[in-house]
Amino acid sequence: MKKWDQLPEEMKVPQVRKYYNILQKKWLSLALKRTFDIVVSAIMLVLFSPLFLILAIAIKADSEGPVFFRQERVTQYAKRFRIFKFRTMVNNADKMGSQVTVGNDKRITRVGSLIRKFRLDEICQLIDVFRGTMTFVGTRPEVPKYVEKYTPEMRATLLLPAGVTSQASICYKDEDKLLEDADDVDKVYVEKILPEKMKYNLAAIRDFSLMSEFKTMIMTVLAVAGLDFGKSDKRRRKSANRRRKADV
Repeated sequence: MKKWDQLPEEMKVPQVRKYYNILQKKWLSLALKRTFDIVVSAIMLVLFSPLFLILAIAIKADSEGPVFFRQERVTQYAKRFRIFKFRTMVNNADKMGSQVTVGNDKRITRVGSLIRKFRLDEICQLIDVFRGTMTFVGTRPEVPKYVEKYTPEMRATLLLPAGVTSQASICYKDEDKLLEDADDVDKVYVEKILPEKMKYNLAAIRDFSLMSEFKTMIMTVLAVAGLDFGKSDKRRRKSANRRRKADV
């Protein structure tokens, strides 16, 4: 981690300092985390290269545009980077509507709907993990306009690289369905969903350990397979849905 004085000015606030102090004591675990990211992402990139080729051919055959969707996101220390995702929407879809995808989004292509169903659009983020702009487990990278809405405490999530998966991602894996009936998608996301997701992200920093990260990766695989995680998550989703309907 960088020294406190080297952090961006907007991060040098008391609300971030307490999380910084927690992570600073876990420097060895953070070093092992990065080593794991490099080794495992390199192996997986080689193993999944045939799948990458198949997806690339399918995307190009289905619609015009590039294979990858490269959108600017925010990662560690508020640095901006262009994320890798397999394109699942029509070309320039981010200029045709909200930067949050909703259920039954008309911008999604035929092949894209299948790719999204099996969560394959994000598999190419292994490239970002290998490069160091992302990590396997961490707060999902947001677009700059949503990061600008962060509270001082939320900025603590920028102490670590953005992640491919997280507890928040698992609990909100059906986020697009929660937003599909919203009149103002951005407003509902920023005011209702983002704060709830951040509770999980901040808790993950407070309780950071390699074991908890391995658990999150296993839970992610199970979630993609369609397994439920208990009644508590169901109650949370129902509660979030009720709050959303009250605002639309």
